[in-house]
Amino acid sequence: MSRRSTRTGRAVCAVALAGTLALTLALTGCMPSAPRSTPAPTIPASAAPTPARGLTGPVEPGSAVGVLAEGLAAPWSVVRLSEDQLPGASALISERDTGVVKELTAEGTLRDAGTVPGVASGGEGGLLGLAVLRQGTDVWLYCYLTAASDNRIVRMPLVGTAGALSLGQAEDVLTGIPRAGNHNGGRLAFGPDGMLYATTGDAGRGTAAQDLDSLAGKILRMTPDGSAPGDNPFPGSLVYTLGHRNPQGIAWAEDGTLYASEFGQNTWDELNIITPGGNYGWPDAEGITNAERYLDPIQQWATADASPSGLAAVTDTLFMAALRGERLWAIWVGPPSVDVSPYFTGEYGRLRDVVAGPGDTLWVLTNNTDGRGNPQSGDDKLLQIPLQRR
Repeated sequence: MSRRSTRTGRAVCAVALAGTLALTLALTGCMPSAPRSTPAPTIPASAAPTPARGLTGPVEPGSAVGVLAEGLAAPWSVVRLSEDQLPGASALISERDTGVVKELTAEGTLRDAGTVPGVASGGEGGLLGLAVLRQGTDVWLYCYLTAASDNRIVRMPLVGTAGALSLGQAEDVLTGIPRAGNHNGGRLAFGPDGMLYATTGDAGRGTAAQDLDSLAGKILRMTPDGSAPGDNPFPGSLVYTLGHRNPQGIAWAEDGTLYASEFGQNTWDELNIITPGGNYGWPDAEGITNAERYLDPIQQWATADASPSGLAAVTDTLFMAALRGERLWAIWVGPPSVDVSPYFTGEYGRLRDVVAGPGDTLWVLTNNTDGRGNPQSGDDKLLQIPLQRR
């Protein structure tokens, strides 16, 4: 296991200005209209993040990596099912190009739960992010997918019992997200407030990221049925933040802070603290620019070292999967500064997604069969990594 620690000189206390900046963005001309403030959320049990059991404080990966599943074809997202959501279930995995949802059973076998209808794969598009929500007796699988004319979010009931799940009839939650051969975004997650968050790319048109009338280049926030919540920062809009190029990871820390990882273009990849109504600068800003009109990332990487996708929060630590960088980044957000270390550099190839596993573990999804990697025997894999106190 390779490891290198880097402590940034950028003070984390500067990030505390994010809320103030968000309130003044309208005065600086980077937003078409002023956002509203967002009240404190309540948390439904079925959407709560799963913390690590046992460990507290900063953690880091151990070296005894195990393989939970292999033989996956261009997997994109893995979502764990809690006992509250579906007793006895383990996880679901999306395959980008086939449109298949795989069930990983509690016994460790892979099986097809079904194929999501309407997936038009090609380039970076296809079946992308997954999220699960239980509402009463219904358990819904939400999918972000590239269709023939757009990117969209659909949901399907999960039918059957653990180990024999199938997909019910799909219904649209949100349509009309611009699509392209790349920059489709695609991550889904339910927040601590019970709302559905979705990351969208600029679909190759940077100016769309600054257009509040476009769903491209945004982080969206919606109710489970796809409606705009009344406390969203822009009245009547699903837009939560704007000015993004291609964000593909979102995660909430234990204190409720929302973080997002984002692909840069040729210079800097980013880790951002997400503030309601915030403008993150694309296409005018990439990385830390100190421009008053935009919110800076709290950490940046050269694109060869990152090209980030999935993001997970475990206790006081963030973990970010890197595609081109072929490593797992551990990130400890101060105060007084951000400290980062890479792990497993080049050992498992491209890493697409990362989630908190059961107990004190982390699950990481490789992505070497997507046309850009160098597949090895058994690829692609779902890895289980033990965590230990840092």
